[in-house]
Amino acid sequence: MEKYEEIDSRYLQTCDIPVEEFKVEGFTMVIFGGAGDLSKRMLLPSVFHLFADGVIPGEFGIIAFDKVKMTEERYRNMMKEAVRNFSSESFDEKTWSSFSKRLFYLAGDFKKDENFKELIRKVKKVSSPKRKEKIEIIFYMSVPPQVTPLIVDKLEHHNLSRGVFQTKLIVEKPFGWDRASAIELNSILTKSFNENQIFRIDHYLSKEPVRNIVFFRFSNNTFEHLWNRRYMDNVQITVAEDIGIESRGAFYEKAGVVRDVVQNHLLQLIGMVAMEPPIGFTAEFIRDEKLKIFRCIRPMDDKFIDKYVVRGQYGPGKIRGKDVPGYRSEEDVSKDSITPTFFAAKFFVDNWRWAGVPFYVRAGKRLNKRITEISLQLKSVPLRLFGRTCDVPQEANILTLSIQPDERISLRFGVKYPYGRDKIYPVNMVFNYHTTFKLKQHPVYEQLLLDCMKGDLTPFVRQDAVESAWETVDPIIARWENMPPKNFPNYAAGTWGPREADVLIKREGRRWITA
Repeated sequence: MEKYEEIDSRYLQTCDIPVEEFKVEGFTMVIFGGAGDLSKRMLLPSVFHLFADGVIPGEFGIIAFDKVKMTEERYRNMMKEAVRNFSSESFDEKTWSSFSKRLFYLAGDFKKDENFKELIRKVKKVSSPKRKEKIEIIFYMSVPPQVTPLIVDKLEHHNLSRGVFQTKLIVEKPFGWDRASAIELNSILTKSFNENQIFRIDHYLSKEPVRNIVFFRFSNNTFEHLWNRRYMDNVQITVAEDIGIESRGAFYEKAGVVRDVVQNHLLQLIGMVAMEPPIGFTAEFIRDEKLKIFRCIRPMDDKFIDKYVVRGQYGPGKIRGKDVPGYRSEEDVSKDSITPTFFAAKFFVDNWRWAGVPFYVRAGKRLNKRITEISLQLKSVPLRLFGRTCDVPQEANILTLSIQPDERISLRFGVKYPYGRDKIYPVNMVFNYHTTFKLKQHPVYEQLLLDCMKGDLTPFVRQDAVESAWETVDPIIARWENMPPKNFPNYAAGTWGPREADVLIKREGRRWITA
């Protein structure tokens, strides 16, 4: 047997490298806006489930800080009902009784210094007296984006960002409304907190199939030699929702599909599938490689945008057989709104691996079904050896990474149809997460909170990546705002979007894979 030389590198080795162990220590979480909808629906139910499952230690406390005046007892009762109503699991009274003793409330205005002084006193009282080192605090910004800078400034003023406690800061999107505002927000955050203290949430990055992309790509040699411009014909990413804007009309009127989905989720998926192998499995090395991809995305001028970017807005239609209203009939939406709810485009990643390979992407509301998929279509074979019908193209090999609702990886290839003469039949080889592992899946917010508690920055977004992503989409937003559409609404709810999205890809001899 051939003996391989040991590779003398701390990252490239032929033996297994010990994986860094993340451990959840005792903590105190301060939720700014702790009486709000996000806390009721997501945050408190998530922490409660982690506690009930024994995932987090007994030494923790949660302080909700909000302007709504109420007693601690009333807050606990309110959150008890919220956990009952929004939990997917059975509610256990005994577990809640133990959990609620760790739940506290502070009412007050975020603008007043005395309230932050009271917060310090409360944190010291709530936190475990056994800890000798600095108390670990997680500050969660469950507030409107415009309120975050005010709170961050107060935290620094009272020496709460780097001084008294060992702190982490969780920030929800949006991270600005364009590159300029993102830079301004990041300067405020990094003035008070170090970058490694800031956990910017992108919900897609904590989904298990998304996290698995790195493992699938770099732990298997099967596809590595195919994962490039020589063999890939195109890459397609679909982020489709069958729901409308729900109760977010006021927000969506300002945001639209580009700010809501494209700038964050969709570009993150491009980064994950297109990145080069990191030099080590650490958060910074992985985030470095994604950033390189964002910087390689071909800039778009007005001519390119007009030809290769499609916008749409849904009108009335049917979803699963039920009539649904058009966007302009939704609550808090203008009757003549020009806000786009659909996006389709052709991107290019101009680097050595992907030069010339089109990345077709689309995202939208009220589409035919809820599905998020990444499909990599390989180039067709050079000769048509089988079959008799020359005008019917042979099915291409397609590798599909399904993120939701099904969590699976499938590979489509051709086989001989039984007893048929020279007839090719496409089949799928499928790996499914649920049927293979049969493990309890942590909902996204449970996983996000757990990652933050462990200090794992891998599924969170770094400052430079946020700014680079805005740099990619800002020209699109500006072009669309300067050239209002004349044909909205231009697709019916329950369809796959406007006709122009099909034209975009069909005129190049291709078709959308997810349909």
